[in-house]
Amino acid sequence: MSDSRRVLIAGGGVIGCAVAWEAARRGLDVTVIERGTPGREATWASAGMISPSGHTAESGPFVDLALASFRSYPGWIERLRKDTAEDPVFEPVGKLVVALTKQEEEELHEFQQEQAGRIAVELVDGNEARELEPALSPEVRAAAVVADDYRLDNVKLGRALWDAAARAGAHFELGQSVQAVLSEGGRVRGVSLAAGSERAADVVVIAAGCWSGGVAGLPRPLPVLPVRGQMLALQTVPPPIRRSVHRGSIYLVPRVDGRLVVGSTRDYVGFRPIPTAGGIRTLLQGALSVLPGMAEAPIQDVWAGLRPGTPDNLPRVGRAPLDGLIWATGHYRNGILLAPITGELIADVVTGVTSRISLEPYRSDRFARGSA
Repeated sequence: MSDSRRVLIAGGGVIGCAVAWEAARRGLDVTVIERGTPGREATWASAGMISPSGHTAESGPFVDLALASFRSYPGWIERLRKDTAEDPVFEPVGKLVVALTKQEEEELHEFQQEQAGRIAVELVDGNEARELEPALSPEVRAAAVVADDYRLDNVKLGRALWDAAARAGAHFELGQSVQAVLSEGGRVRGVSLAAGSERAADVVVIAAGCWSGGVAGLPRPLPVLPVRGQMLALQTVPPPIRRSVHRGSIYLVPRVDGRLVVGSTRDYVGFRPIPTAGGIRTLLQGALSVLPGMAEAPIQDVWAGLRPGTPDNLPRVGRAPLDGLIWATGHYRNGILLAPITGELIADVVTGVTSRISLEPYRSDRFARGSA
């Protein structure tokens, strides 16, 4: 069943493409404006982890959103595979969180308590951890085994969502970027592009990642800022580990092609997606503390991406204080994890369906008071 309303999405990353796919599947007239390659930017720069137990607060609205999206992932991937020939290589293999110090071991116990009632976390000693992953350092004292943890090929996911959205009827206008939201009489009428032309729309979805705050014509400033994450890949055939392995902020993710992806830093340096000597050193030190046998592994690649952060690390999802304007941005380092639920929630808002999750915690005016 088609819908005559014109939906324009500013940004074609994993969030913009997920929204476009779901909206087009529901019969909406969808156009995506993307300055580069859809599904690239922060999507390409990630490690493809789908981890509801990583980078979260102990409780609160982010956990609710993360768990809802995580639990919908297998069915979402199944639908995606039916809509595109691009396989995102979805792997529900779990992860290990390892401890090399007494303090880190104590933190594992806290982690297990935090996750009680959400996901299963089993604590094992160092020897048991090495039975699961023999390449782990002899210095590993303990580990948390997390079965409820997925990963996929983030590059292929971006391509799959782009293709699925296009096959569902979404139109992609590439080489363009949204400069400003145009409104009249208190509601959206379209956008102006950097090239000087305009596009009419009944609904505009801001999904431009860390560039979202630079769009003019918004009803109030949008506090989304770039947070650089540096990454590297080691050439390892076969991969030394089967599961993803985390230690603190460092994670190691094996790929089916033999690469071992290592991430990530968190750098507040503005719009500078450039790897640095210090950042790569930090990643290598962290990786070798966990897998010392990788000391002679060739460095295949280094890169960096810009993730859309917000002051409270919660995304902005839902209606803006301008009729027809919708936020879908600020997902920080969780864009891939939150893609399924964001696509669903934004399509619900556009079509007037009551969502299964309240959007109140992610409303657009939560930064109106206090520091941004």
